[in-house]
Amino acid sequence: MMNIRKLSTKDAGFDADLKALLAFETAQDDSIDVVVANILKDVKARGDEAVLEYTNRFDKTSAKTLSELEISQAELTAALNGLPAAQREALQSAAARVRSYHEKQLMQSWSYTEADGTLLGQQVTSLDRVGLYVPGGKAAYPSSVLMNAIPAKVAGVGELIMVVPTPNGEKNALVLAAAAVCGVDRVFCIGGAQAVGALAYGTQTVPQVDKIVGPGNAYVAAAKRRVFGVVGIDMVAGPSEILVICDGKTNPDWIAMDLFSQAEHDELAQSILLSPDATFLAEVAASMQRLVEEMPRKDIINTSITDRGALILTKDLDEAVAICNYIAPEHLELSVEDPLALSKKIKHAGAIFMGRDTCEALGDYCAGPNHVLPTSRTARFSSPLGVYDFQKRSSLIMVSSAGAQVLGKVAATLAYGEGLQAHARSAEYRLKNE
Repeated sequence: MMNIRKLSTKDAGFDADLKALLAFETAQDDSIDVVVANILKDVKARGDEAVLEYTNRFDKTSAKTLSELEISQAELTAALNGLPAAQREALQSAAARVRSYHEKQLMQSWSYTEADGTLLGQQVTSLDRVGLYVPGGKAAYPSSVLMNAIPAKVAGVGELIMVVPTPNGEKNALVLAAAAVCGVDRVFCIGGAQAVGALAYGTQTVPQVDKIVGPGNAYVAAAKRRVFGVVGIDMVAGPSEILVICDGKTNPDWIAMDLFSQAEHDELAQSILLSPDATFLAEVAASMQRLVEEMPRKDIINTSITDRGALILTKDLDEAVAICNYIAPEHLELSVEDPLALSKKIKHAGAIFMGRDTCEALGDYCAGPNHVLPTSRTARFSSPLGVYDFQKRSSLIMVSSAGAQVLGKVAATLAYGEGLQAHARSAEYRLKNE
């Protein structure tokens, strides 16, 4: 029997129980950090040679040079053409939808001119080169290629470098096909901390990038933390999360499977259901007990639900919304009669799935919005990955002679107040003798 935690907001210790449920230790494993620090130091010092050694050791490959581990554009195209028609069409359809959505996010430069002729504005430019980390081996996610590569390309990134480990030399055709669909410029069969180091510092073969995006294991996460500042990173994501708010009128089997869709990711994933209908919560619990037996990943689901899942009885939907805003979930499903109205009350969530037919899984693959989302309550201050992560802004300031007469006095007064005389005199030099 699956052990499903049941809570009620009427319980005396509910607030403490909720905090305990959400608690997740994000501290870096010291032993992992030491290993990663040494790998990065070695890659920075020895470049190709170090990356090659670690790749051959960890992925059990036998390459003589790093160049051997680069995949040609012809091979990427062949992977796409070699897919079964249904897979190829699904991949291309998903890519088109993701591209169409992200094209709406493009930021544009702007400026305005004041009455005295002073021009102020903002210039938007794209990053020159971006590195995309894609998990390989058993964890092969072509959807991650789409979600990371397409917004970069839409933003106008000049060159996109993808790294993907190939344990025992095994390449995933769907991942390579996704790279072809997205127009990835170069692909290297390397992974782990050494791949992050190669992208961050550059080697004789792998060019240095300006930002690294994409998910990975604990070693990849630790490496991304360490190179931040040398390069930009997207985020260091925690375990997957789903929160469902339901009015009790959706098929309980649907909701049970929606909760499983995140629980099956790994044992640390979190699935929570909020509802004011106690009978419905019991029905969902019964569905979960029955349906889990059909799931190939039932052991992972059982552990995830037992350790970090919950069914929570609320006073009403408004109370459910308040709890949701506190949790700030990665994925939020509003399985209610009027989801659009309820969504207006949501302040903190990575992605909001509205309506009974909108399951989270559609967002993972093909709805259009990005599936790279803030986790571990970071949706309180963070947003989904998007085109804006691959663009940057420069301020534009062109002060007219007339404008300098006004701004110069203001700046000089404030600069003297801060004890910065050179600042003040620099501004005063532009003042005309009165």
